[in-house]
Amino acid sequence: MAELMDGKLVSSLVLDKLKVRVEALKTRGVEPRLAVVLVGEDEASAIYVRNKQRACDRIGMGSAVIRLPADTTQQALEDQVRGLNADPSVHGILVQFPLPKPLQEGPILALIDPVKDVDGFHPANMGRLMNGLPAPVSCTPKGCMALLEHYNIPISGKEAVVVGRSNTVGKPMAVLLMQANATVTICHSRTENLANHCRRADILVAAIGKAHFITPDMIKPGATVIDVGINRVDGKVVGDVDFAGAQEIAGAITPVPGGVGRMTVAMLLSNTLDAAERRIASPLCFSQ
Repeated sequence: MAELMDGKLVSSLVLDKLKVRVEALKTRGVEPRLAVVLVGEDEASAIYVRNKQRACDRIGMGSAVIRLPADTTQQALEDQVRGLNADPSVHGILVQFPLPKPLQEGPILALIDPVKDVDGFHPANMGRLMNGLPAPVSCTPKGCMALLEHYNIPISGKEAVVVGRSNTVGKPMAVLLMQANATVTICHSRTENLANHCRRADILVAAIGKAHFITPDMIKPGATVIDVGINRVDGKVVGDVDFAGAQEIAGAITPVPGGVGRMTVAMLLSNTLDAAERRIASPLCFSQ
């Protein structure tokens, strides 16, 4: 039976450490603050935002949610982001995706001040990550790496397979694993013999967005399986991995829910604190 990589437990430990950092900043007259922009009435997005607010409250971090109607124009949304960029009391900005149509996400990502981009999605920050330079790291991959570290999963020299090539998870996850000296294969919808690739993995990351896509026969015995998927099936939240079968094969595995999702929120707050601390160290640019 696989060891359960408990995101609820690990995220709680992370939040406890973040609370100490928040208190240290406050003694220096700085109150770290996260601003979240929520457009429309998407239920899942509203739940995510509430979870982020609760986490901020737990560690004493300031938070603000700017709620905009679904018929908000592109211009109005961009003006809102510009205002947050200019607000010195805001250290981190997150625009909750997906946006209602016809709003375009790309221009919004590019508009957020890279120093306040606590999601790590700004093109400049993704470029810096690719080049091994200091930058905010996408929260979900960062959370996955924190889980691997907590459970002492060896990475250096290991075969890692990432199923999914999104800019938000798959690509940055692959970069982080490579930086930790894993040999990385990225698989996707056009990959031939996908199961064969997966069976070679010592570390298998499922981030494809299809419920129970990774079946037990695709898992190497003893492998570490990280399930990033969030899917709803018959009213229940399930991952991209067939958990019941996979836990009989894997050496370690993350559950859904209670795994990577909890870590994503913790890493968002960590990135916000990083931004606040960088401002003290270097008010003009985090890279200086």
